[in-house]
Amino acid sequence: MIGAVDIGGTKVAVGVVGGDGKVLSASESPTGPDCDYARALELIAGMLKDASRSAGIEISGIGIGSTGPVDPFTGEFGEVDFLPKWRGKSLVKDLARIFNVTVALENDGDAGALGEASWGAGKNRARLIYITIGTGIGGGIILDGKLYRGVEGAHPEIGHQVIDPSGPLCSCGFRGCWESLAAGPAMAAWLESTAPADYPHRLGLTAKRICQLAIQGDELALSAVRREAKYLGLGLANLVNLFTPDAIVLSGSIMKSSSLFLEGIRETIRQGCRFVPFEKTGLLLASLGENANLIGAAMVWHHRFGEVMECAS
Repeated sequence: MIGAVDIGGTKVAVGVVGGDGKVLSASESPTGPDCDYARALELIAGMLKDASRSAGIEISGIGIGSTGPVDPFTGEFGEVDFLPKWRGKSLVKDLARIFNVTVALENDGDAGALGEASWGAGKNRARLIYITIGTGIGGGIILDGKLYRGVEGAHPEIGHQVIDPSGPLCSCGFRGCWESLAAGPAMAAWLESTAPADYPHRLGLTAKRICQLAIQGDELALSAVRREAKYLGLGLANLVNLFTPDAIVLSGSIMKSSSLFLEGIRETIRQGCRFVPFEKTGLLLASLGENANLIGAAMVWHHRFGEVMECAS
């Protein structure tokens, strides 16, 4: 039974996950840029204890999936924009001291990849790329059942591949990154810049609202959807050409409206991947549901300390 901690920019979720990937107990609490680390540590430890009591078991380890950057080996937080007061702190060391168990930490994109590869849509896929598309674009890569790491354990920033160097400026410093073109806010920003002044739906535009309008037949929203599918397809086509994986698993809030985008994504991949067997790469939707982040966090512990997950070769 593994204690699972999911750390995002606006909330922390905590739960207990069984060896079959089932969440036995879960709760969450808000965070934010003013959140002090010492107070957060006390909160997380208390939530873990409550979750353990609620599930009626003692936890044997703790897995953490967190917004990054984080160091998976020291357990320290880096320049996390949403949690500036956590920089240099090690939740791994502190929770290991409090609970006297082993603790493992990974970027939340890597945690999601591990969860879907073990218990979700990517099960039994040896070469898997997990992509989450929402406020930003991130993900993780599984090769032969193991999490891919860059030099010094670095997490690959999939969302910051450049798609159009003349595109909008991204926070990373480049223009036209995948995230700056195809994440939810980019979709809304494009429609706002394109819509005429008298467009009746301009106020409070979000990607979710654009999808709703597209379903209702709004022409501008449909144009935004077609553009979004094209840019999502371009980024995914790059990944197919580079890795030719068994499967790509798509997650995140944008994919809640996947039926609007999948045809356009597949068409773009067909256009640009003819030198590789792109038709062998399954384009799948994440299947772990609302508790996916907690399940992924638990899998972080299993991947580090438990048996290496079995994958088809």
